[in-house]
Amino acid sequence: MLKRTLIGIVRSFEQTGEKARDPLLKTHHYRLSKAKAWEEVVSTIKKMNGYKLLHEVPNVGEIVVEKKTLLGRVQDITITVFDLGPSKTAVDIYSASRGSMGDLGSNYRTILELYKELDRKLASYKTT
Repeated sequence: MLKRTLIGIVRSFEQTGEKARDPLLKTHHYRLSKAKAWEEVVSTIKKMNGYKLLHEVPNVGEIVVEKKTLLGRVQDITITVFDLGPSKTAVDIYSASRGSMGDLGSNYRTILELYKELDRKLASYKTT
């Protein structure tokens, strides 16, 4: 976590991906259809405190969310749901803080919080 805080002094965004160096930032996969995964992600976000669902674009697979940090900064979060086959989906997250200062690792922590909640809700569908 200290490393993330130090990186966050200068960087104000974080993202997940298949080739992420940090294993906690690797794309998460689920054995679900894209439509079902979409429903689950949207309903999970709506129930999470501090997150505001702004925009949904189902045909592109993007969900845009806003979160205010404890320090009052606003994070813009894009959650992307990818269709990998008839019953396999992937979820990636991009989170960026508004403003020019670094985020002190808050975008990293936000992504981990979102993945933790999604994995909890979709535990029986999670694949490695």
